Amino acid sequence: MIRSMTGFGSATDVEDGRHCSLEIRTLNGKHLKCHVRLPDELSGLEPELESVLQGHLSRGTVTMTVRYQDRSGHAAADINTEALQRYIDQLKSIDEQTFDAAALLQLPGVLVQDAPDSRRSESAALLKRLVPVACEAVIEMRKVEGEKLQADLMLHLSSISESLIEVEARVPEVNTLYSDRLQSRMKSMLGELGADVREEDLLREVAIFAEKSDISEELARLRGHLSQFADLLEGDDASPVGRTLDFLTQEMLREANTMGSKCLDPAVSRHVVSIKGDVDRIKEQVQNVE
Repeated sequence: MIRSMTGFGSATDVEDGRHCSLEIRTLNGKHLKCHVRLPDELSGLEPELESVLQGHLSRGTVTMTVRYQDRSGHAAADINTEALQRYIDQLKSIDEQTFDAAALLQLPGVLVQDAPDSRRSESAALLKRLVPVACEAVIEMRKVEGEKLQADLMLHLSSISESLIEVEARVPEVNTLYSDRLQSRMKSMLGELGADVREEDLLREVAIFAEKSDISEELARLRGHLSQFADLLEGDDASPVGRTLDFLTQEMLREANTMGSKCLDPAVSRHVVSIKGDVDRIKEQVQNVE
Protein backbone atom coordinates (compact mmCIF):
# COMPACT_ATOMS: atom_id res chain seq x y z
CA MET A 1 0.00 0.00 0.00
CA ILE A 2 1.48 3.33 -1.06
CA ARG A 3 1.47 6.45 1.09
CA SER A 4 1.06 10.07 0.13
CA MET A 5 3.62 12.67 1.19
CA THR A 6 0.88 15.02 2.39
CA GLY A 7 0.09 14.71 6.08
CA PHE A 8 -0.57 16.49 9.35
CA GLY A 9 -0.15 15.47 12.97
CA SER A 10 -0.02 17.10 16.38
CA ALA A 11 0.68 16.20 19.99
CA THR A 12 0.38 18.01 23.35
CA ASP A 13 1.51 17.23 26.88
CA VAL A 14 2.03 18.92 30.26
CA GLU A 15 4.76 17.85 32.65
CA ASP A 16 5.89 19.58 35.84
CA GLY A 17 4.40 22.90 34.74
CA ARG A 18 5.87 22.72 31.22
CA HIS A 19 3.25 22.95 28.49
CA CYS A 20 4.48 21.55 25.17
CA SER A 21 2.62 21.22 21.88
CA LEU A 22 3.86 20.58 18.38
CA GLU A 23 2.47 20.32 14.88
CA ILE A 24 4.00 18.44 11.96
CA ARG A 25 3.02 19.21 8.37
CA THR A 26 4.43 17.33 5.40
CA LEU A 27 4.37 18.04 1.68
CA ASN A 28 5.88 16.32 -1.34
CA GLY A 29 9.61 16.54 -1.97
CA LYS A 30 12.30 14.50 -3.71
CA HIS A 31 14.20 13.96 -0.47
CA LEU A 32 13.57 14.33 3.26
CA LYS A 33 13.93 17.98 4.21
CA CYS A 34 13.10 19.03 7.77
CA HIS A 35 12.32 22.49 9.10
CA VAL A 36 12.11 22.73 12.91
CA ARG A 37 10.68 25.93 14.40
CA LEU A 38 11.41 26.36 18.10
CA PRO A 39 10.81 29.14 20.66
CA ASP A 40 13.88 31.04 21.83
CA GLU A 41 14.15 29.20 25.14
CA LEU A 42 14.53 25.89 23.29
CA SER A 43 16.80 27.07 20.49
CA GLY A 44 19.61 24.69 19.73
CA LEU A 45 17.49 21.54 19.96
CA GLU A 46 16.89 21.43 16.19
CA PRO A 47 19.47 18.70 15.42
CA GLU A 48 18.12 16.39 18.14
CA LEU A 49 14.50 16.78 17.07
CA GLU A 50 15.38 16.49 13.39
CA SER A 51 17.09 13.20 14.14
CA VAL A 52 13.88 11.90 15.73
CA LEU A 53 11.88 12.99 12.67
CA GLN A 54 14.27 11.16 10.36
CA GLY A 55 13.64 7.98 12.31
CA HIS A 56 9.92 8.05 11.45
CA LEU A 57 9.64 9.84 8.09
CA SER A 58 11.71 9.01 5.04
CA ARG A 59 10.65 11.43 2.30
CA GLY A 60 9.00 14.81 1.83
CA THR A 61 9.26 18.37 3.08
CA VAL A 62 8.56 18.32 6.83
CA THR A 63 7.79 21.40 8.92
CA MET A 64 7.54 21.01 12.69
CA THR A 65 6.37 23.93 14.83
CA VAL A 66 6.87 23.75 18.60
CA ARG A 67 5.02 25.84 21.18
CA TYR A 68 6.35 25.86 24.75
CA GLN A 69 5.35 27.51 28.02
CA ASP A 70 6.96 26.99 31.40
CA ARG A 71 4.30 27.80 34.03
CA SER A 72 6.19 26.32 36.95
CA GLY A 73 7.99 28.26 39.65
CA HIS A 74 11.22 27.71 37.74
CA ALA A 75 9.95 30.07 35.05
CA ALA A 76 10.28 33.09 37.37
CA ALA A 77 13.26 35.30 36.57
CA ASP A 78 15.83 36.21 39.26
CA ILE A 79 16.36 39.84 40.23
CA ASN A 80 19.91 41.03 39.95
CA THR A 81 19.92 43.03 43.20
CA GLU A 82 23.34 44.54 42.60
CA ALA A 83 22.34 45.92 39.22
CA LEU A 84 19.02 47.16 40.59
CA GLN A 85 20.69 48.96 43.53
CA ARG A 86 23.14 50.64 41.19
CA TYR A 87 20.30 51.96 39.04
CA ILE A 88 18.56 53.30 42.18
CA ASP A 89 21.73 54.98 43.44
CA GLN A 90 22.29 56.69 40.10
CA LEU A 91 18.68 57.86 39.92
CA LYS A 92 18.83 59.26 43.49
CA SER A 93 21.87 61.29 42.60
CA ILE A 94 19.85 62.93 39.87
CA ASP A 95 16.57 63.52 41.64
CA GLU A 96 15.04 62.55 44.97
CA GLN A 97 11.75 60.88 44.18
CA THR A 98 9.91 57.63 44.41
CA PHE A 99 10.61 55.09 41.72
CA ASP A 100 8.22 52.89 39.76
CA ALA A 101 9.19 49.30 40.59
CA ALA A 102 7.74 47.98 37.32
CA ALA A 103 9.80 50.45 35.33
CA LEU A 104 12.94 49.53 37.26
CA LEU A 105 12.46 45.84 36.45
CA GLN A 106 12.45 46.65 32.74
CA LEU A 107 15.95 48.12 32.88
CA PRO A 108 18.69 46.05 31.18
CA GLY A 109 20.30 43.46 33.41
CA VAL A 110 17.80 43.70 36.28
CA LEU A 111 15.91 40.51 35.46
CA VAL A 112 18.02 37.46 34.80
CA GLN A 113 16.36 34.34 33.41
CA ASP A 114 18.92 31.59 33.21
CA ALA A 115 17.18 28.24 32.89
CA PRO A 116 19.23 25.39 34.38
CA ASP A 117 20.54 22.75 31.99
CA SER A 118 18.48 20.12 33.78
CA ARG A 119 15.20 21.92 32.96
CA ARG A 120 16.26 22.28 29.35
CA SER A 121 17.15 18.60 29.14
CA GLU A 122 13.79 17.65 30.64
CA SER A 123 11.99 19.83 28.08
CA ALA A 124 13.99 18.21 25.28
CA ALA A 125 13.05 14.75 26.55
CA LEU A 126 9.37 15.74 26.65
CA LEU A 127 9.51 16.94 23.04
CA LYS A 128 11.26 13.77 21.92
CA ARG A 129 8.37 11.78 23.35
CA LEU A 130 5.81 13.94 21.54
CA VAL A 131 7.45 13.81 18.10
CA PRO A 132 6.73 10.07 17.50
CA VAL A 133 3.09 10.59 18.53
CA ALA A 134 2.66 13.38 15.98
CA CYS A 135 4.55 11.38 13.35
CA GLU A 136 2.13 8.46 13.77
CA ALA A 137 -0.77 10.80 13.07
CA VAL A 138 1.06 12.08 9.98
CA ILE A 139 1.65 8.53 8.74
CA GLU A 140 -2.00 7.58 9.24
CA MET A 141 -3.10 10.57 7.19
CA ARG A 142 -0.54 9.68 4.54
CA LYS A 143 -2.00 6.19 4.35
CA VAL A 144 -5.52 7.53 3.82
CA GLU A 145 -4.30 9.89 1.10
CA GLY A 146 -2.29 7.01 -0.37
CA GLU A 147 -5.42 4.89 -0.78
CA LYS A 148 -7.01 7.65 -2.86
CA LEU A 149 -3.87 8.02 -4.95
CA GLN A 150 -3.70 4.27 -5.51
CA ALA A 151 -7.31 4.09 -6.70
CA ASP A 152 -6.70 6.89 -9.21
CA LEU A 153 -3.43 5.37 -10.46
CA MET A 154 -5.04 1.97 -10.95
CA LEU A 155 -7.72 3.57 -13.14
CA HIS A 156 -5.05 5.03 -15.41
CA LEU A 157 -3.19 1.70 -15.55
CA SER A 158 -6.42 0.00 -16.58
CA SER A 159 -6.98 2.62 -19.29
CA ILE A 160 -3.48 2.03 -20.69
CA SER A 161 -4.02 -1.74 -20.69
CA GLU A 162 -7.23 -1.33 -22.67
CA SER A 163 -5.44 0.87 -25.21
CA LEU A 164 -2.70 -1.74 -25.58
CA ILE A 165 -5.31 -4.41 -26.37
CA GLU A 166 -6.65 -2.20 -29.15
CA VAL A 167 -3.14 -1.56 -30.50
CA GLU A 168 -2.24 -5.26 -30.49
CA ALA A 169 -5.43 -6.07 -32.38
CA ARG A 170 -4.73 -3.35 -34.93
CA VAL A 171 -1.10 -4.25 -35.78
CA PRO A 172 -1.89 -7.28 -38.05
CA GLU A 173 -4.47 -5.18 -39.90
CA VAL A 174 -1.85 -2.48 -40.50
CA ASN A 175 0.40 -4.94 -42.33
CA THR A 176 -2.50 -6.28 -44.38
CA LEU A 177 -3.65 -2.78 -45.36
CA TYR A 178 -0.11 -1.81 -46.31
CA SER A 179 0.21 -4.95 -48.44
CA ASP A 180 -3.04 -4.17 -50.25
CA ARG A 181 -2.09 -0.52 -50.85
CA LEU A 182 1.40 -1.47 -52.03
CA GLN A 183 0.07 -4.11 -54.41
CA SER A 184 -2.44 -1.63 -55.86
CA ARG A 185 0.23 1.01 -56.41
CA MET A 186 2.69 -1.41 -57.94
CA LYS A 187 0.05 -2.77 -60.33
CA SER A 188 -0.88 0.74 -61.34
CA MET A 189 2.72 1.80 -61.96
CA LEU A 190 3.86 -1.41 -63.65
CA GLY A 191 0.64 -1.68 -65.64
CA GLU A 192 1.56 1.49 -67.50
CA LEU A 193 4.80 -0.22 -68.48
CA GLY A 194 3.09 -3.46 -69.44
CA ALA A 195 4.73 -5.43 -66.62
CA ASP A 196 3.27 -7.63 -63.90
CA VAL A 197 3.80 -7.43 -60.14
CA ARG A 198 6.03 -10.23 -58.98
CA GLU A 199 4.87 -11.88 -55.78
CA GLU A 200 8.39 -12.09 -54.33
CA ASP A 201 8.90 -8.34 -54.76
CA LEU A 202 5.65 -7.61 -53.01
CA LEU A 203 6.44 -9.96 -50.13
CA ARG A 204 9.89 -8.44 -49.73
CA GLU A 205 8.54 -4.90 -49.44
CA VAL A 206 5.83 -5.96 -47.01
CA ALA A 207 8.42 -7.77 -44.88
CA ILE A 208 10.62 -4.65 -44.78
CA PHE A 209 7.66 -2.53 -43.77
CA ALA A 210 6.58 -5.03 -41.09
CA GLU A 211 10.07 -5.08 -39.62
CA LYS A 212 10.35 -1.29 -39.49
CA SER A 213 6.90 -0.88 -37.96
CA ASP A 214 7.13 -3.83 -35.56
CA ILE A 215 6.23 -2.64 -32.05
CA SER A 216 5.94 -6.02 -30.36
CA GLU A 217 8.99 -5.35 -28.17
CA GLU A 218 7.63 -1.97 -27.09
CA LEU A 219 4.26 -3.52 -26.30
CA ALA A 220 5.90 -6.25 -24.21
CA ARG A 221 8.09 -3.81 -22.29
CA LEU A 222 5.19 -1.44 -21.66
CA ARG A 223 3.08 -4.32 -20.33
CA GLY A 224 6.00 -5.31 -18.10
CA HIS A 225 6.21 -1.76 -16.72
CA LEU A 226 2.46 -1.77 -16.05
CA SER A 227 2.73 -5.08 -14.20
CA GLN A 228 5.65 -3.89 -12.07
CA PHE A 229 3.89 -0.60 -11.35
CA ALA A 230 0.76 -2.43 -10.17
CA ASP A 231 2.83 -4.78 -7.99
CA LEU A 232 4.45 -1.80 -6.26
CA LEU A 233 1.07 -0.17 -5.67
CA GLU A 234 -0.39 -3.30 -4.11
CA GLY A 235 2.73 -4.50 -2.28
CA ASP A 236 2.79 -5.02 1.49
CA ASP A 237 6.24 -3.47 1.86
CA ALA A 238 6.03 -0.17 3.75
CA SER A 239 9.24 1.20 2.22
CA PRO A 240 8.93 4.27 -0.05
CA VAL A 241 8.31 3.46 -3.73
CA GLY A 242 7.69 6.94 -5.13
CA ARG A 243 11.05 7.24 -6.90
CA THR A 244 10.70 3.81 -8.48
CA LEU A 245 7.20 4.66 -9.70
CA ASP A 246 8.48 7.92 -11.15
CA PHE A 247 11.20 6.03 -13.05
CA LEU A 248 8.66 3.56 -14.41
CA THR A 249 6.46 6.38 -15.73
CA GLN A 250 9.46 7.74 -17.64
CA GLU A 251 10.03 4.32 -19.18
CA MET A 252 6.32 4.02 -20.05
CA LEU A 253 6.45 7.33 -21.87
CA ARG A 254 9.61 6.27 -23.71
CA GLU A 255 7.94 3.09 -25.00
CA ALA A 256 4.81 4.98 -26.02
CA ASN A 257 6.85 7.54 -27.99
CA THR A 258 8.73 4.75 -29.76
CA MET A 259 5.47 3.03 -30.67
CA GLY A 260 4.10 6.25 -32.11
CA SER A 261 7.21 6.90 -34.22
CA LYS A 262 7.48 3.33 -35.58
CA CYS A 263 3.84 2.65 -36.38
CA LEU A 264 2.29 5.57 -38.27
CA ASP A 265 -1.17 4.07 -38.62
CA PRO A 266 -3.81 6.72 -37.65
CA ALA A 267 -5.75 4.32 -35.41
CA VAL A 268 -2.60 3.24 -33.56
CA SER A 269 -1.53 6.89 -33.24
CA ARG A 270 -4.83 7.76 -31.56
CA HIS A 271 -4.32 5.01 -28.99
CA VAL A 272 -0.71 6.09 -28.43
CA VAL A 273 -1.90 9.64 -27.72
CA SER A 274 -4.39 8.23 -25.21
CA ILE A 275 -1.64 6.17 -23.56
CA LYS A 276 0.66 9.19 -23.29
CA GLY A 277 -2.15 11.20 -21.73
CA ASP A 278 -2.66 8.55 -19.06
CA VAL A 279 1.08 8.33 -18.41
CA ASP A 280 1.28 12.11 -17.94
CA ARG A 281 -1.53 12.01 -15.40
CA ILE A 282 0.20 9.11 -13.62
CA LYS A 283 3.43 11.10 -13.50
CA GLU A 284 1.65 14.05 -11.89
CA GLN A 285 0.13 11.83 -9.18
CA VAL A 286 3.34 9.93 -8.55
CA GLN A 287 5.06 13.17 -7.53
CA ASN A 288 3.13 12.98 -4.24
CA VAL A 289 3.82 9.30 -3.53
CA GLU A 290 6.28 8.66 -0.70
